[in-house]
Amino acid sequence: MEMHRHSLESLFEQLGLPSSADDINRFIHQHSSQLDHSQPIHRASFWTTSQSEFLKEAKKEDADWVEVVDQLDALLRA
Repeated sequence: MEMHRHSLESLFEQLGLPSSADDINRFIHQHSSQLDHSQPIHRASFWTTSQSEFLKEAKKEDADWVEVVDQLDALLRA
C-alpha cells in the first residue's frame, strides 16, 4: 500500500477549513487553549461531527493522514 504525504494545508482543506499558513496559525492559536491535554484530538469541542469522525478514523485506521493529524495534535498541545 502506497502512503501519501499530506501537508497541514491539505489536512485543513480535507476538514473544510481555510488552509493558508496564516489561517492555520490563527486556528492553532485560537484553539490550543481549548484542547484538554488528556483527551484525543478528535474529541475537542471545536470540531464538527464530520471533522471529528475524520480525525478519529485517520488515527484508528493508521491512514495516510495519521502523520499530519499527529502534527496538528502536537501543534495544538504545544
